[in-house]
Amino acid sequence: MAPVTKVLVANRGEIARRVVASCRRLGVGSVAVYSEADAPLAHVAEADEAHPIGPPRAQESYLRVDRLLEVAAQSGADAVHPGYGFLSENAAFAEAVERAGLTWIGPRPESIRDMGDKQLAREIALRADVPVVPGSRRFEQGDLRGLDDAAAAIGYPLLVKAAAGGGGIGMRRVDRSEQLADIAVATQSMAAKAFGNGAIFLERYIPKARHVEIQVFGFGNGEAVHLFERDCSLQRRFQKVIEESPAPKLPQEARDRMSAAAVALCRATHYRSAGTVEFVVDADSFAFYFLEMNTRIQVEHPVTEMITGLDLIAMQIDLARDRLLPLPQDAVSRKGHAIEARLYAENPAKNFMPSPGRLERFRPPQADRIRVDAGYREGETITPFYDPMVAKVIAHGSTREEARRSLIGALKAFEIEGIRSNRDFLIACLADETFAAGDVSTDFIDRRRAHLLEPVAAG
Repeated sequence: MAPVTKVLVANRGEIARRVVASCRRLGVGSVAVYSEADAPLAHVAEADEAHPIGPPRAQESYLRVDRLLEVAAQSGADAVHPGYGFLSENAAFAEAVERAGLTWIGPRPESIRDMGDKQLAREIALRADVPVVPGSRRFEQGDLRGLDDAAAAIGYPLLVKAAAGGGGIGMRRVDRSEQLADIAVATQSMAAKAFGNGAIFLERYIPKARHVEIQVFGFGNGEAVHLFERDCSLQRRFQKVIEESPAPKLPQEARDRMSAAAVALCRATHYRSAGTVEFVVDADSFAFYFLEMNTRIQVEHPVTEMITGLDLIAMQIDLARDRLLPLPQDAVSRKGHAIEARLYAENPAKNFMPSPGRLERFRPPQADRIRVDAGYREGETITPFYDPMVAKVIAHGSTREEARRSLIGALKAFEIEGIRSNRDFLIACLADETFAAGDVSTDFIDRRRAHLLEPVAAG
């Protein structure tokens, strides 16, 4: 395996800073890239060197494979870490990196391609004896023959999902048969534009569901371990808002079976690097079903790092440079409870509309067992070109209640001015008596919406 001495970080903001920090701890050089809009940001200043890659729009900068490879050659980088989002789950990019003689810090391209096709991923999971949500065959764009029969077999409500989608993008709920055709056509069109693939499939919708994911790490030789679960049930429009570990009120037997299923999937596919196997869990019966596998580092990976003490990105780099031996499962342990909240530049009072602007004041809290991963510093500007996440705030405690209270305190102490943010909304979620009791499900925010928005309206 080729040496890894200098890593091109093919990303921006918070995750770019995170990768740069792990490189520094390992004594590995780092190369940042930036669009014109991102030139002042912290990841540019903190990397060993930084290179411009184009105009603000991602299609002309962070999604330009040719430009990224040019920078790698110019800088002498010998490896690429994609972070999350952008090209992180693009098998063609991973292949292009390897063809250029560089080390790809992530799963093999074939794993990215197989798991990126949600329908194929379901088939692979079934072959590995991992339970999947009942669903339909694939329907290519423009071909909806048999759609009504497939829906009738699954039953309503159901989900129409983009076969190449992920992260909640390209997913629509259908409650009645008369809605099906229009939503299917609209989803195919959206999927074609967003993913270059208009194929869809149908999947049973579980009304009272939890979203629980297993952090896994595969060593590429058939060996893999799990690093426990994260509960990501608090979601808005299928996008995660708060994540935590351990999952509250989840029976140990269900944890064990989910973890074993996730590891079995990794072993069966000889998965390499960090990944996340996502499950939907029936909140009443605790039956669980495979949803998808994310072949990258997750936004919420700090939750796992806080309870295990591991540096997942350093592990990815060490595996890529052949310095990480397979871990036995009993070498991985967890301590306490961690909860993460995603702080966004958005206005909850106006349907969570993005709120770009200059951070006139930006002072993250300083406290024991509080971690803040931020993409911005005071005086910098959040532009409208990218995802409006400003920071992730993570609290660790010996118990869930301690972590919950600590996170509320950290968010209250977070000084942020110049933009509208979802901070008060996050505090309301964490302080809600239902959440405090651990009664979480994916419809939590929808059910409690009026109550959760009261502090926002009062502010």
